[in-house]
Amino acid sequence: RAGAEDALLALGGCVLNLSGLWGGTRDPRQWVERVARTKEEVRAKTSLHMIHGQDVARAILAVVSSGEGDWEGKCKGQRWMLTDGFVYDWWALFAGWADREEVPGAAVKGDGEVEVGGDVGREPREQARWVYELMEEEGVRALPRSMEVLGRAYDGREFWRTFGLAPLKARI
Repeated sequence: RAGAEDALLALGGCVLNLSGLWGGTRDPRQWVERVARTKEEVRAKTSLHMIHGQDVARAILAVVSSGEGDWEGKCKGQRWMLTDGFVYDWWALFAGWADREEVPGAAVKGDGEVEVGGDVGREPREQARWVYELMEEEGVRALPRSMEVLGRAYDGREFWRTFGLAPLKARI
């Protein structure tokens, strides 16, 4: 892929590097069991960067809609990193997605009345339990963890600023 990108750039093209793509059937909540099968895999998880497919489509439209003069200034030979502007903490996501059923504790009855409670006997995902164990073990007092702990933070502001846009679907 890198070679093809370099060739495209050399020809005056433009590359949009996507952080983690989500939207539609690509729901990061469904990745939990695949990306963190063990407590050690949870321990190793730090930052995550995402971009929604709708924002990718908007970015592509902005690039291909660039006029002749704009292409030279904004697009030709450019490589852009697309993110929604957030740095997510995998641990915070695992803890926030503890409920496999993804029921937030309230359901709407047929008459529109909100029922609070739900199945209080349901158990959280194993990954969420591991996060709380790891917080104790590593002295993490609250989530999300600090940027010093998370490490990598992509800065995707330049694309949005250059094209006068902002992501519509920030916050997974």
